[in-house]
Amino acid sequence: MRQLILGGARSGKSRLAQERATAMNKPVVYIATADAGDTEMVQRIALHKRNRPAEWEVREVPFQLPATLADLSGLDKTVLVDCLTLWLTNLLMKDVAVMQQGMSDLVEAVTAFKGDLILVSNEVGWGIVPMGELSRQFQDNTGRLHQDLAQIVERVTLSVAGIPLDVKTDEVG
Repeated sequence: MRQLILGGARSGKSRLAQERATAMNKPVVYIATADAGDTEMVQRIALHKRNRPAEWEVREVPFQLPATLADLSGLDKTVLVDCLTLWLTNLLMKDVAVMQQGMSDLVEAVTAFKGDLILVSNEVGWGIVPMGELSRQFQDNTGRLHQDLAQIVERVTLSVAGIPLDVKTDEVG
């Protein structure tokens, strides 16, 4: 099953994703997309490391997420990606066109993915429209990516205050 878990900052989405990955009773490949650029981000990464099981395989993938998913497709493992918005930020900092191509490649990779896949992302469209052009491009493209992914995954969950709300659940045979 492919699923997308959305939520705001500190909404419980990563914890929910980890619980679901553990419940699948298979080896887990955790794909970390953060690029530690400052002290605060280093602290956030350290917190995530402490909160996940030590036996999970971890791959740090700040850029080549679609190719990594293609490599992991079809294996008897659960793949957890945390998180798409950090990955998009990494791409956007290179160039808007790079980010948009990456989004297209990701949708293709998720469409073709065979197995259990959990994608975590921040819902960024519920706040004010940002003043800066770069921030607006990020917000708009993140919303588009979420819409595209929601169409192809079997399950979409919104995490609010640590409570999961299923938005979409398609039964998988």
